Amino acid sequence: MVNYLLRRLLGFIPVLFGITVITFFVIHLSPGKPTRLQAEMSPRITLEAREKLDRLYGLDKPVHVQYWRWTNKLARFDLGTSFTDDRPVSRKIFERIPITITINILSLALIFLIAVPIGIASAVRENSLFDKLSTVFVFVGFAIPTFWLALLAMSLFGVYLGWLPVLGIKSLDFEQYTFFGKLLDLSRHLILPVSISAFGGLAGISRYMRTSMLEVLHKDFIRTARAKGLSERSVIYKHALRNALLPIVTIIGLSIPGLIGGSVIFESIFAIPGMGKLFFDSVMARDYPVIMGILFIGAILTLLGNLIADITYACADPRIRLSEKR
Repeated sequence: MVNYLLRRLLGFIPVLFGITVITFFVIHLSPGKPTRLQAEMSPRITLEAREKLDRLYGLDKPVHVQYWRWTNKLARFDLGTSFTDDRPVSRKIFERIPITITINILSLALIFLIAVPIGIASAVRENSLFDKLSTVFVFVGFAIPTFWLALLAMSLFGVYLGWLPVLGIKSLDFEQYTFFGKLLDLSRHLILPVSISAFGGLAGISRYMRTSMLEVLHKDFIRTARAKGLSERSVIYKHALRNALLPIVTIIGLSIPGLIGGSVIFESIFAIPGMGKLFFDSVMARDYPVIMGILFIGAILTLLGNLIADITYACADPRIRLSEKR
């Protein structure tokens, strides 16, 4: 297992290199420059002042030279300085990243806790009314755009019913609350973002779980377990579930990039000060160092998520551990 982890970690290096090369050059192909946007916001900025800003930010150099300078800073664990407020990019990102990671972890937990039982029940009760209703739920989940569902939820639960807050991560008078009051306030603010973030994945994972469970239930070892007189509950949850979870573990690991990418949408809609909202604001301002820093951190989180999924897969399937020892 240790050798496997070392190989995977070393494999991260060329992948990260490829991601940074592609994203850096694609960003610089987009129209507009930070200095041009600043000039539009302040018409008094002359052409000479704009050229000085280009030299200050290094934008007067060819793209490959800019990329070389950025990688040199990255090798020293320096993500650069933001063009908008001259703050270190790493500080801006690490101020925002805990919120995004918290929402994504809660979304994954919600997906797993709800989708797996739905998939198991649908497989055990194949072609029943519950199975048909869950199928309809899956199609609805795939069809509804996330941003549209978020706006509907804000209108219903925040505006008309007034049950939940719709903006931010905490109330204005948050510091005046007691410990349990702060916990309740954070929970109320997180209900809508976490639910919206998990909705699409909830539909997909439940269908994958149903398909995997149906495939396992028709295998010979399940027939043998039933022939031995084991209870149906023991057959389902002790023998079938463990094998049916193997592809689901992989799918959940691969869904991490989608959750991180979806953070840009729902954090912008709900005005959550997370990494997704920072990325959106940075793109609008053409803040290249912040954009590259967020994409780099997001790539690392994605690769780590896939690695965790592989490790979990190995823990769930003894055959993988045996193959690693060989």
